[in-house]
Amino acid sequence: MGFSSSQMASAALSAQIGGGLMGAVGNYYSARGAQVSLEAQARSDDINAKIAEQAAQNALSAGQREEQTSRLKAAQLKSTQRVAFAANGLDLGSDTATNVLTSTDTLAEIDADTIAANAVRNAWGYRTQATNYKNDALMKRATSGGINPLASAATSLLGSASSVAGQWYSMNKSGALDELKANMTDDPIYTLGKKRGWFKE
Repeated sequence: MGFSSSQMASAALSAQIGGGLMGAVGNYYSARGAQVSLEAQARSDDINAKIAEQAAQNALSAGQREEQTSRLKAAQLKSTQRVAFAANGLDLGSDTATNVLTSTDTLAEIDADTIAANAVRNAWGYRTQATNYKNDALMKRATSGGINPLASAATSLLGSASSVAGQWYSMNKSGALDELKANMTDDPIYTLGKKRGWFKE
């Protein structure tokens, strides 16, 4: 037993409608998945920004400790130099002692300033990372907010509806739906379509 052209046309239209609906559902979940993924990435960027800021704070604290240690070592060296000068009978007010102690102070200050500058540079690098993470999070949230799963599904449905309507019109015009229409005379949708001239008589 074979299928009539009307049954084949009905099956083709049903398959096309089903495919359109499945496509719309697929587009909805694809868009929603993209939204969820972007939101998760933004939360991850927020966490990374906090970690980078904490690293900046740690770099500054470590730099301060290292600077203090450097200054203490310089003070110890200066004390050792004074004791050595006194032990060798050198006047601490002499030009030689003053020049050596002044050089020690200058070098100690240069070392401390270098340590502080390095700590600030390290902290700046971490803060730059934190800012980049925050900006990435903002962009991902903005992109996520611009995705509309319902609009994506509706657009897909409209495209499918246009295709189904074109197929239906072609089948109706060729008479492939005549047998189907004969069995639908009591159908309210068919009655409305007939009144509006959608069906070929």
